[in-house]
Amino acid sequence: MIVVEGLSKSYGGRRAIDGVSFTIAEGEIVGLLGLNGAGKSTILKILGCFLLPSSGTARVGGYSVESDPQSIRRLIGYLPDVPPLYDEMTVDSYLKYVARLKNVARADVVRSVSAAKEKTNLDDVGSSKISELSHGFRQRVGIAQALVHNPKVIILDEPINGLDPVQIVEMRDLILSLRGHHTVVLSSHILSEITKTCDRVLVVDHGRLVAEGSEVDLQSRMVANMRLSLDVSQVPAGFADRLKGIDGVAAVQYVPGQGIERFYVETSRDVRAQVASLTVNSGAGLLGLSRGEAGLEGLFMKLIKPVEERAHG
Repeated sequence: MIVVEGLSKSYGGRRAIDGVSFTIAEGEIVGLLGLNGAGKSTILKILGCFLLPSSGTARVGGYSVESDPQSIRRLIGYLPDVPPLYDEMTVDSYLKYVARLKNVARADVVRSVSAAKEKTNLDDVGSSKISELSHGFRQRVGIAQALVHNPKVIILDEPINGLDPVQIVEMRDLILSLRGHHTVVLSSHILSEITKTCDRVLVVDHGRLVAEGSEVDLQSRMVANMRLSLDVSQVPAGFADRLKGIDGVAAVQYVPGQGIERFYVETSRDVRAQVASLTVNSGAGLLGLSRGEAGLEGLFMKLIKPVEERAHG
């Protein structure tokens, strides 16, 4: 459904995205994950035909964003990071207006608006002014306007931004309900929500695609570089050296404490069983053993550049 090859976009001398390539199949929910300023919105704006690329190609439904943007616009629904709402209009009048803008047949406007409201749970606020709605409901109206012409592709830029915990769960359920019926591309800097809603994740940093795959795919990459946190008491002499002797352990860092001693174990494979066995058999008290980094979150932090590097890069 979406094919991107070598996509780049520059603003003056600054390159916002650099040689990005990926494909998205019909019916998938795919998330763009990255820190603010990583280039996610630029990618979505190009797919939505709001920006032209500086180089590379992007095709949606077989159409080029450069040579046939109008055909793409008929295929997609787009929610930018700031929803394009008219506060003085009611929800119903606004959605009818958008439906007409998107060339929904006059005879089908009421039905299309009703279907969009049902999908986004807006039936009870149809007569309300948009200015009277909470932030969560405004986001729902933003998604409803992206759905009102029943597009094949839905593009959502930071759809959960600013929502409270209850609203985030509701938005997550809404996005999941679109799976299979629409191809969905969404962006976020919140890793936990991306992994709960998306079939695949594209990790973007400094305008480049640095990793892609399902949550399981990305988590499997953590095995190549694990960091274990080991808490012990009554540490025997030479304990750190014995940890270093375990096959796969690259380094051991010792952090002294009062009653509880901590060791960080850098390893190329999962050696938790060996570490636990060595600790118990050495006579030390095993108080805790866990990964020092939280799975996919740890990988995400490894893939992106540190803040200080970002500031000077």
